[in-house]
Amino acid sequence: MRGRCFRPAPERVVDDASAGDQGARRVEGRVTAQLPSGLYQVDVDGTRVTAHLGSGLDRNFVRVLIGDQVEVELTPRDLTRGRIVRKTR
Repeated sequence: MRGRCFRPAPERVVDDASAGDQGARRVEGRVTAQLPSGLYQVDVDGTRVTAHLGSGLDRNFVRVLIGDQVEVELTPRDLTRGRIVRKTR
């Protein structure tokens, strides 16, 4: 192996803005319960979804209460977990 140079494959760079939106579904639901550790239980068309606040809502201190209408971004792997993206009226 003398004389051969091992060159690793170039790393694939993924843009952070598009990484979070790959395959995610956005649906509307109503908050039914507030759980420990900053989690919320959201009712989406009769299905219970466990969701947490997105980073933008957390930074701007948006208060989410039981009965609020919210928009949830569901993960493509597990449709019972998600992120609360925004609060709708």
